[in-house]
Amino acid sequence: MTNPVIGTPWAKLETPIAEETLEAVDKYWRAANYLSIGQIYLRSNPLMKEPFTREDVKHRLVGHWGTTPGLNFLLGHINRLIADHQQNTVIIMGPGHGGPAGTSQSYLDGTYSEYYPKITNDEAGLQKFFRQFSYPGGIPSHFAPETPGSIHEGGELGYALSHAYGAIMNNPSLFVPCIVGDGEAETGPLATGWQSNKLVNPRTDGIVLPILHLNGYKIANPTILSRISDEELHEYFHGMGYEPFEFVAGFDDEDHLSIHRRFADMLETVFDKICDIKARAETDDMTRPFYPMIIFRTPKGWTCPKFIDGKKTEGSWRAHQVPLTSARDTEAHFQILKNWLASYKPEELFDEKGTLRPEVTSFMPKGDLRIGENPNANGGRLLKPLELPDIHDYEIDIKKHGHGWGATEATRVLGYYTRDVLAKNPTDFRIFGPDETASNRLAAAYEVTNKQWDADYLSELTDEHMAHTGQVIEQLSEHQMEGFLEGYLLTGRHGIWSSYESFVHVIDSMINQHAKWLEATVREIPWRKPIAGLNLLVTSHVWRQDHNGFSHQDPGFVDILLNKNFNNDHVVNIYFPADANMLLNVGERCYKSTNCINAIFAGKQPAATYQSVDEAAAELEKGAARWDWASNAKDAEDADVVIATAGDIPTQEALAADDMLQKLGLKVQFVNVVDLLKIQDTEENDQALSDEEFTELFSKDKPVLFAFHAYPGSIYRLIHGRPNHDNFSVHGYEEQGSTTTPFDMVRVNNMDRWCLAASALKLVDAGKYADQIDKWTKFRDEAFQFAVDKGYDHPDYTDWVWPDANRAGQETISATAATAGDNE
Repeated sequence: MTNPVIGTPWAKLETPIAEETLEAVDKYWRAANYLSIGQIYLRSNPLMKEPFTREDVKHRLVGHWGTTPGLNFLLGHINRLIADHQQNTVIIMGPGHGGPAGTSQSYLDGTYSEYYPKITNDEAGLQKFFRQFSYPGGIPSHFAPETPGSIHEGGELGYALSHAYGAIMNNPSLFVPCIVGDGEAETGPLATGWQSNKLVNPRTDGIVLPILHLNGYKIANPTILSRISDEELHEYFHGMGYEPFEFVAGFDDEDHLSIHRRFADMLETVFDKICDIKARAETDDMTRPFYPMIIFRTPKGWTCPKFIDGKKTEGSWRAHQVPLTSARDTEAHFQILKNWLASYKPEELFDEKGTLRPEVTSFMPKGDLRIGENPNANGGRLLKPLELPDIHDYEIDIKKHGHGWGATEATRVLGYYTRDVLAKNPTDFRIFGPDETASNRLAAAYEVTNKQWDADYLSELTDEHMAHTGQVIEQLSEHQMEGFLEGYLLTGRHGIWSSYESFVHVIDSMINQHAKWLEATVREIPWRKPIAGLNLLVTSHVWRQDHNGFSHQDPGFVDILLNKNFNNDHVVNIYFPADANMLLNVGERCYKSTNCINAIFAGKQPAATYQSVDEAAAELEKGAARWDWASNAKDAEDADVVIATAGDIPTQEALAADDMLQKLGLKVQFVNVVDLLKIQDTEENDQALSDEEFTELFSKDKPVLFAFHAYPGSIYRLIHGRPNHDNFSVHGYEEQGSTTTPFDMVRVNNMDRWCLAASALKLVDAGKYADQIDKWTKFRDEAFQFAVDKGYDHPDYTDWVWPDANRAGQETISATAATAGDNE
């Protein structure tokens, strides 16, 4: 660990847990429950001093009680374990809607008041603490980034285990109790998350302790796992590679101290097994262990009134949110609330000034070992810049051969660069992939590392590049890859994952949630230090799905990202590198970035290289640039038409159209956009091009033909309000496609060079150029018929190169062979 306070104990407890410690844990539980109810219900008079009236109750009662008391119980015992074992620990609270438990925890360990000094440890601070919860100008209802100790908000359910396992990778001292709601356990991502234990190594990684919070109900229905037999439940988790320990409490009149004693003893048994696993991992015995997990079966809404208005509440779905919805409106409900609060004996927990009594928190960890202060839960405190190679060492040299030369797989070049990033940063950088790392041309990583795999092995003939330790993680789950990377980043490391473009949609909502975390952080949480950028290589894209078809053709992820860039938070970047040298520049920038999501749309098929590394760097600095070598107009105002592009295949096709137009005598200004958000209106993005810079590229009033990688509407949306926006004509993906040839794919979406060139002529003077438009349209049809007859594309399509490229040194792209498959 970077922080020496944390250390790596993994040591068993040598003495029994003292009775007074368990009494303190019980006081913590009562205090946390009181604080949680106070946050949901009270706006004033936090200690219920007389007169305590309905006016002290909030008008709008918002929050979730049902999961909260169980969370409070678990957090009390986890705090005890941390203190007794001095164990480096971060918690994951899957049922994040139990936010009052998280805020109560950090209030009790003292970190809340340290980060928010207005929330003092007295009656005045307690009133502010209660009032702010789910209140205008206050704090959210979930375990949000505003809460010290959180790395997982738990708003959208399903990602608890993914985040937990991502956090422990290359983090051998980290213990992560991961509380999984039994409703959350019904989601797809969580269901596959149980398999994560086959992808970690207890020697080089930490340990996750899954705790199934089995309280029996969701919002209005029972949970599946609560309604199967104990035998089936235990067999299910054993089949997933866990040794389940079941704890049942709250369904009878058992004394609370007895419950605490039973759970503390069981938790010690579980932690002893974890210590044994860590110790055995230091030997030569690499047998995969059955990791312990806890089934925590307690009533939903534990300790609330058993019946309200004659209806069962504790142990029922009715306890899910706010059990007493009329506590302000009716005296009957107010009296029930008053008695409920009093049942926790707040006079034993707070003194007359509202300060917590010392015995409530006496057993808790100190300093950085506190849940709210652990550096892993504020990963920017641990973040170190990557040691990066010089991208010039990987440059595709076009100086001898000219712009537009070569046939290079751009992502393979990024793979060489990323291989050396891995080599230079062997414990701080990982690649994640849903069985696509080789397919997406990043396989060079296997020259310096392996795929980490802790399930069984069959044969070296088939199990290539697999080992118990490695910096590549693959599982066929986009949810898992995104979740692992998020957990890895949130605890202070770096990484990238790649996905086929169409199926990155699987994690649309996860990206949305991570963006919201970053937005909240950059807006209002200065104490959260910047974390590394989330890098997503979006490849195997819409235009070159050679082995697949229509189902694999969807560039709409761009639009999901655009929704996150309207408030100048700058947490999203969208890059369209046109070639390998630009992709190197983009990769370097992304690997240096913090507090953002970087989506890189790049092809993996052989393609030309248009700029040197330095030329690409100059363009990336601005976000867009005129390509002088592809323009014959002096400037935008001298041009007959401006041709603009974003994306590798649109650039290829637009350059060919540019060549055709120039040979016809038209003056063209050619513009390439790599950083898409730079063309956005400056009112929405204060880092975008100024109107003057925009006009210099796109002119004041000339027609602009824009060839775009994704849906055309995205460009219209971005440039609305910009000078000359009415003169833009955008070609993009039109939801047409199949498993077909490269030319036919662009043809059916009106992205091919003949269509683009004809469209440009129509924008300039349709009548004047009618004959040429007709000629190109007819040849376009002939080229399609050639593909139908032969099964491959016309030589006029496959053999074209930019005129300045040295054909003698040109690597040709065969019309029949340019279809490299998943592992080629």
